[in-house]
Amino acid sequence: MIELMRTSKDSMAQSYAGDVYNTAVYLKRAFADVNVGIMSAVGEDALSLDMIERFGSESINSELVFKSDSRNAGMYLIQTDDEGERTFTYWRENSAARTVMAYVDKYVTAELSQSDVFFFSGISLAVIEPQDRDALWSLISTLKANGVQIIFDPNYRARMWSTPAEAKLQFEKAFRLSDMVLPGIDDFAQLYGIDTFDGIIEFCQPFEISELVIKNGPEGVRVITANQSEHFAIQAVDNVVDTTSAGDSFNGLYVGARLQGLDISQAVHLASKAAAVVIQHRGAIVPSADFSAAFIQQYM
Repeated sequence: MIELMRTSKDSMAQSYAGDVYNTAVYLKRAFADVNVGIMSAVGEDALSLDMIERFGSESINSELVFKSDSRNAGMYLIQTDDEGERTFTYWRENSAARTVMAYVDKYVTAELSQSDVFFFSGISLAVIEPQDRDALWSLISTLKANGVQIIFDPNYRARMWSTPAEAKLQFEKAFRLSDMVLPGIDDFAQLYGIDTFDGIIEFCQPFEISELVIKNGPEGVRVITANQSEHFAIQAVDNVVDTTSAGDSFNGLYVGARLQGLDISQAVHLASKAAAVVIQHRGAIVPSADFSAAFIQQYM
């Protein structure tokens, strides 16, 4: 999406962001050898075309970014308080991304089936037109049957759903199909009223998720697999500027690390360090040079 950020009472800075895109950016920056692509739809307006160029500048494959001749890219405004917590205002009812499943045919499905991983989020589910969700589930089921690892970040945003029941129905379909799930405690607290690690673990047991990675900010991370359940402490950050993309950057580094064969402890270590860097900068995407200087040179 087009990201606007207030820089003063009368001025804004413009960039591009979105949870799946943010995850892709940080994964690719840290693990340059991984082939990362994004599937979405944009318009033919100048900002949409600039967005595709931005994907290229981050070395993200945009072959499956389709162009709509009747819709434009979605937009949001981000504002942060004195503690770095953010609020959003969205303009995306006519977003081209809502129609992305209209472009998915057998050729797109065949191309995606060559992937190692398919990553999607609760925002992905909320954004697409409700009548297109069955097509998405059919696609994901096909990918899973073809050996693609399915990874889901719930990323619940109440205002994007008509009712909590609608979100629960879609999320639970995602849980059933996903090999890895990366929820934040906040996601479950808002949607299910569950605000503890143990509560989420119990809730997720029937879905037989192979790798459950529960994030709770400075309270740490709990990872559950068939063979282990381990809690990882996270060092708190004193200078929190903007928490936007904290979870997305964690996801990108965690998924990338696991794809590269790193163990869970190494993956959590790198992912938490990346998130710590990101929350000390404004906006979802830290300038590449700043991220490299603060993270890659120090931890990779």
